Amino acid sequence: MQFGSTRRRRGLQLAVAAGVLVLTAGCSGGLASGSDGGDGGDGPIKLGMLAPFSGSESAFGAYMQNGAQLAVDEINADGGVLGRDLELVVEDDACDATTAVAGANKLVTDGVVGSVGGYCSGATLPTLPIFDDAGIPMVIPAANSNELVDQGLPGVFLINGTGDQQAAAAVQYADKIGVDTVAVIDDATSYSADLAGAFAEQAAEAGLTVAFEATITPGENDYSAVATQLASAQPKLVYWTGYYQEGGLIARQSADAGFSGTFLVADGSVDAKFAEIAGAGYTENVVGTFTQTPDMIEGADEWIAAYEKLAGDPPGPYSTQSYDAVRVMAQAIEDAGSTDFEEVVAALEGLSDFETFAGPLTFTEKHTLSGGGFVIVSIDPATGNFVLKDDLQG
Repeated sequence: MQFGSTRRRRGLQLAVAAGVLVLTAGCSGGLASGSDGGDGGDGPIKLGMLAPFSGSESAFGAYMQNGAQLAVDEINADGGVLGRDLELVVEDDACDATTAVAGANKLVTDGVVGSVGGYCSGATLPTLPIFDDAGIPMVIPAANSNELVDQGLPGVFLINGTGDQQAAAAVQYADKIGVDTVAVIDDATSYSADLAGAFAEQAAEAGLTVAFEATITPGENDYSAVATQLASAQPKLVYWTGYYQEGGLIARQSADAGFSGTFLVADGSVDAKFAEIAGAGYTENVVGTFTQTPDMIEGADEWIAAYEKLAGDPPGPYSTQSYDAVRVMAQAIEDAGSTDFEEVVAALEGLSDFETFAGPLTFTEKHTLSGGGFVIVSIDPATGNFVLKDDLQG
């Protein structure tokens, strides 16, 4: 079965058989043969990527860039899009709104016709009107705050599960392990607060008692106040919806204060640095909500080898989503026969069962995935890496 629907779906193929994902590269034909893009150029079709290449989240920027570049290289080797090569243009957003706005304006000036970036929702949100005003559609691989699609802008599409969908996975897991009291802690950023609110609401609707909701200030070293609150309330599960820097500290300090429940973290904390920050002996009760990475997917060995050949290191979080963001955008441009904004948006809306790492993709009316694809991961004590624990099926 080829990536995408039956129309002009050539290039890298994804075979799914009996639940086994097998990735193979290099079919003939490519995404070639079509009219010139709406940008009217004969040179490469430029796709822009904003991601964190500096600051505390810089590791994710490298994963995203390498995943996207792998897709670009494979598509170009197979004939390109509309007879033209793709070119990936990257800018640092540092997970900072001001830096992201500057980067978005730079990408517009550089002549990109599609955006395939976005990691931190708080940095991605202020770039939406910039790309919209410039007529540049966005396929966002990582950022997943509900606010991104609540803006109602026509060119915004998410290929990561939304905050509502991640919250639903967290509630499902809480119910599955039989907890009756939960708490939730956020860091006041758009992504974290949005997810925390969704979790608290859905947990209450599911009949769970929400012991408390708390907000911390990111960037500090002492979270003893919230740690003491956890130890006093003793919810069976706490959901931390921020990033790993603070999450690792809160996990350690709350355990020292006497909290003994399950410490569930959201996808922003799913990184080996969480265990490094928390320290040895402080991660036995830590699990996370996350979408599957290549090492969790049976049959992805060839893709991992191709990534490692390009990057020199194994793939990490959001490498596959960024890879798929390029493929989704490229297919929409090919189907549109143009890089014209309205035509590419219509083509994105028209994608049906386009094969991705997360499964067949068809966008909802809100331009989100029909299913979030979240699973539960836990920390391997030997490596500190998060590994698959529960796929939440059955």
